[in-house]
Amino acid sequence: MFSNIGLPEILIIMFVLVLLFGAKKIPELAQGIGKGMKEFKKAMKDDTGEKKISDQDHSSEKKD
Repeated sequence: MFSNIGLPEILIIMFVLVLLFGAKKIPELAQGIGKGMKEFKKAMKDDTGEKKISDQDHSSEKKD
């Protein structure tokens, strides 16, 4: 889908972002997106850890 994006398209997107948000807001937006992604990854990791623990609990209950 995005395999045909080249330098001109990226420059146009960046230009539109600068027009919409201003040059001062772009670093703040990027920082917010980065924090959100970090929290999402942490939540996904915690969720899979809880699932493994609960699976182990269920398997030990079945053995008893």
